[in-house]
Amino acid sequence: MRVLYVYCHPLPESFHAGIRARALGALQAAGHEVDLLDLYAERFDPVLSEDARRHYHDMSRNQAGLESYIARLKRAEVLVVQFPTWCFGMPAMLKGFLDRMIMPGVAFDISDPAKVRPMLDNITCIIGIVTYGRPRFMALWMSDPPRKIVKRYLRWFTGGKARVDYHALYHLNVASEPRRVAFIGRVTRALERLGP
Repeated sequence: MRVLYVYCHPLPESFHAGIRARALGALQAAGHEVDLLDLYAERFDPVLSEDARRHYHDMSRNQAGLESYIARLKRAEVLVVQFPTWCFGMPAMLKGFLDRMIMPGVAFDISDPAKVRPMLDNITCIIGIVTYGRPRFMALWMSDPPRKIVKRYLRWFTGGKARVDYHALYHLNVASEPRRVAFIGRVTRALERLGP
Protein backbone atom coordinates (compact mmCIF):
# COMPACT_ATOMS: atom_id res chain seq x y z
CA MET A 1 0.00 0.00 0.00
CA ARG A 2 1.08 3.60 -0.56
CA VAL A 3 1.76 5.21 2.82
CA LEU A 4 2.14 8.93 3.45
CA TYR A 5 3.95 9.19 6.79
CA VAL A 6 3.55 12.71 8.17
CA TYR A 7 6.11 13.21 10.92
CA CYS A 8 6.26 16.22 13.20
CA HIS A 9 9.07 16.62 15.72
CA PRO A 10 11.97 19.09 15.59
CA LEU A 11 14.64 17.04 17.39
CA PRO A 12 16.57 14.29 15.56
CA GLU A 13 17.61 12.66 18.86
CA SER A 14 14.08 12.53 20.32
CA PHE A 15 12.10 9.51 21.46
CA HIS A 16 9.84 10.24 18.49
CA ALA A 17 12.79 9.79 16.14
CA GLY A 18 13.29 6.33 17.63
CA ILE A 19 9.62 5.48 17.12
CA ARG A 20 9.78 6.72 13.54
CA ALA A 21 12.85 4.64 12.68
CA ARG A 22 11.21 1.42 13.88
CA ALA A 23 7.85 2.28 12.32
CA LEU A 24 9.35 3.02 8.90
CA GLY A 25 11.34 -0.20 9.07
CA ALA A 26 8.20 -2.20 9.87
CA LEU A 27 6.24 -0.65 6.99
CA GLN A 28 9.04 -1.22 4.49
CA ALA A 29 9.62 -4.80 5.68
CA ALA A 30 5.91 -5.46 5.14
CA GLY A 31 6.31 -4.35 1.52
CA HIS A 32 4.56 -0.98 1.68
CA GLU A 33 5.66 2.00 -0.40
CA VAL A 34 6.46 4.72 2.15
CA ASP A 35 6.64 8.46 1.50
CA LEU A 36 8.13 10.16 4.58
CA LEU A 37 6.96 13.75 4.93
CA ASP A 38 9.08 15.19 7.75
CA LEU A 39 7.55 18.63 8.23
CA TYR A 40 10.56 20.14 9.99
CA ALA A 41 13.18 18.57 7.71
CA GLU A 42 11.28 19.71 4.62
CA ARG A 43 10.84 23.18 6.17
CA PHE A 44 7.12 23.15 5.50
CA ASP A 45 5.62 26.62 5.88
CA PRO A 46 2.65 26.15 8.23
CA VAL A 47 1.47 29.76 8.07
CA LEU A 48 -1.83 30.39 6.32
CA SER A 49 -0.94 33.79 4.89
CA GLU A 50 -3.31 36.67 4.24
CA ASP A 51 -3.25 35.91 0.51
CA ALA A 52 -3.81 32.17 1.05
CA ARG A 53 -6.78 32.83 3.34
CA ARG A 54 -8.22 35.41 0.95
CA HIS A 55 -8.17 32.84 -1.88
CA TYR A 56 -8.92 29.77 0.25
CA HIS A 57 -12.21 29.08 -1.60
CA ASP A 58 -10.82 29.88 -5.06
CA MET A 59 -9.81 26.49 -6.44
CA SER A 60 -7.98 28.12 -9.33
CA ARG A 61 -5.54 29.71 -6.82
CA ASN A 62 -5.73 28.01 -3.42
CA GLN A 63 -3.26 25.23 -4.22
CA ALA A 64 -0.44 27.51 -5.41
CA GLY A 65 2.87 26.48 -3.85
CA LEU A 66 1.38 23.33 -2.33
CA GLU A 67 1.06 21.22 -5.47
CA SER A 68 3.71 18.65 -4.53
CA TYR A 69 2.27 18.14 -1.03
CA ILE A 70 -1.25 17.82 -2.42
CA ALA A 71 -0.08 15.23 -4.97
CA ARG A 72 1.51 13.20 -2.17
CA LEU A 73 -1.68 13.35 -0.09
CA LYS A 74 -3.92 12.42 -3.02
CA ARG A 75 -1.68 9.48 -3.96
CA ALA A 76 -1.72 7.93 -0.47
CA GLU A 77 -3.83 4.97 0.56
CA VAL A 78 -2.66 5.11 4.17
CA LEU A 79 -2.08 8.29 6.17
CA VAL A 80 0.16 8.05 9.23
CA VAL A 81 0.46 11.07 11.51
CA GLN A 82 3.12 10.95 14.23
CA PHE A 83 3.48 13.79 16.71
CA PRO A 84 3.90 14.78 20.36
CA THR A 85 1.03 16.44 22.19
CA TRP A 86 1.91 19.94 23.33
CA CYS A 87 -0.55 22.01 25.41
CA PHE A 88 -3.10 19.22 24.85
CA GLY A 89 -2.97 19.72 21.08
CA MET A 90 -0.84 18.89 18.07
CA PRO A 91 2.29 20.98 17.43
CA ALA A 92 1.74 24.25 15.56
CA MET A 93 3.70 22.88 12.60
CA LEU A 94 1.26 19.99 12.14
CA LYS A 95 -1.79 22.15 12.84
CA GLY A 96 -0.53 24.55 10.16
CA PHE A 97 -0.06 21.65 7.73
CA LEU A 98 -3.72 20.72 8.21
CA ASP A 99 -4.81 24.37 8.00
CA ARG A 100 -3.15 24.62 4.60
CA MET A 101 -3.94 21.16 3.18
CA ILE A 102 -7.52 20.61 4.30
CA MET A 103 -8.99 22.95 1.72
CA PRO A 104 -11.68 23.09 -0.97
CA GLY A 105 -10.76 21.05 -4.02
CA VAL A 106 -8.31 18.91 -2.05
CA ALA A 107 -10.00 17.49 1.04
CA PHE A 108 -13.58 18.54 0.43
CA ASP A 109 -15.97 19.84 -2.21
CA ILE A 110 -17.78 22.99 -1.12
CA SER A 111 -19.48 23.80 -4.42
CA ASP A 112 -22.74 23.47 -2.48
CA PRO A 113 -21.98 25.02 0.94
CA ALA A 114 -25.09 23.40 2.40
CA LYS A 115 -23.80 19.93 1.45
CA VAL A 116 -20.03 19.85 1.82
CA ARG A 117 -18.63 16.55 0.52
CA PRO A 118 -15.39 14.82 1.56
CA MET A 119 -12.82 14.17 -1.18
CA LEU A 120 -10.03 12.10 0.39
CA ASP A 121 -11.61 8.77 -0.51
CA ASN A 122 -8.20 7.54 -1.69
CA ILE A 123 -7.27 7.09 1.99
CA THR A 124 -8.51 3.79 3.40
CA CYS A 125 -6.59 3.81 6.69
CA ILE A 126 -5.44 6.49 9.12
CA ILE A 127 -2.90 5.76 11.85
CA GLY A 128 -2.07 8.10 14.71
CA ILE A 129 1.13 7.64 16.72
CA VAL A 130 0.98 10.15 19.54
CA THR A 131 2.70 10.86 22.84
CA TYR A 132 1.43 12.94 25.75
CA GLY A 133 3.43 14.54 28.51
CA ARG A 134 0.56 14.23 30.98
CA PRO A 135 -1.43 11.21 32.25
CA ARG A 136 -4.47 9.96 30.39
CA PHE A 137 -6.97 11.26 32.93
CA MET A 138 -5.74 14.81 32.26
CA ALA A 139 -6.03 14.32 28.49
CA LEU A 140 -9.59 13.05 29.02
CA TRP A 141 -10.34 16.01 31.31
CA MET A 142 -9.34 18.22 28.33
CA SER A 143 -11.45 16.00 25.99
CA ASP A 144 -8.28 14.64 24.32
CA PRO A 145 -8.28 16.87 21.19
CA PRO A 146 -5.48 14.98 19.36
CA ARG A 147 -7.42 11.71 19.55
CA LYS A 148 -10.58 13.38 18.22
CA ILE A 149 -8.73 15.09 15.37
CA VAL A 150 -7.19 11.81 14.20
CA LYS A 151 -10.15 9.50 14.83
CA ARG A 152 -13.04 11.78 13.90
CA TYR A 153 -11.98 14.90 12.01
CA LEU A 154 -9.45 13.40 9.59
CA ARG A 155 -11.65 10.35 9.07
CA TRP A 156 -14.58 12.54 7.96
CA PHE A 157 -12.59 13.68 4.90
CA THR A 158 -12.36 10.05 3.73
CA GLY A 159 -16.14 9.85 3.64
CA GLY A 160 -16.06 8.19 7.04
CA LYS A 161 -14.80 4.98 5.45
CA ALA A 162 -11.16 4.85 6.53
CA ARG A 163 -10.18 2.50 9.33
CA VAL A 164 -8.48 4.41 12.14
CA ASP A 165 -5.83 3.07 14.51
CA TYR A 166 -4.66 5.31 17.33
CA HIS A 167 -1.54 4.49 19.33
CA ALA A 168 -1.04 6.73 22.35
CA LEU A 169 1.63 6.78 25.03
CA TYR A 170 0.43 8.90 27.93
CA HIS A 171 2.63 10.48 30.62
CA LEU A 172 5.79 10.15 28.54
CA ASN A 173 7.61 12.51 30.92
CA VAL A 174 7.75 9.78 33.58
CA ALA A 175 7.50 6.67 31.39
CA SER A 176 10.07 4.02 32.25
CA GLU A 177 12.39 2.58 29.62
CA PRO A 178 10.45 -0.75 29.56
CA ARG A 179 7.20 1.17 29.02
CA ARG A 180 8.72 3.16 26.16
CA VAL A 181 10.15 0.03 24.56
CA ALA A 182 6.79 -1.72 24.90
CA PHE A 183 5.05 1.18 23.17
CA ILE A 184 7.47 1.07 20.23
CA GLY A 185 6.96 -2.69 20.03
CA ARG A 186 3.17 -2.30 19.98
CA VAL A 187 3.35 0.29 17.19
CA THR A 188 5.81 -1.82 15.20
CA ARG A 189 3.67 -4.96 15.42
CA ALA A 190 0.58 -3.03 14.32
CA LEU A 191 2.38 -1.64 11.28
CA GLU A 192 3.79 -5.06 10.37
CA ARG A 193 0.19 -6.32 10.20
CA LEU A 194 -1.08 -3.39 8.13
CA GLY A 195 -3.05 -4.62 5.16
CA PRO A 196 -5.70 -3.43 2.72
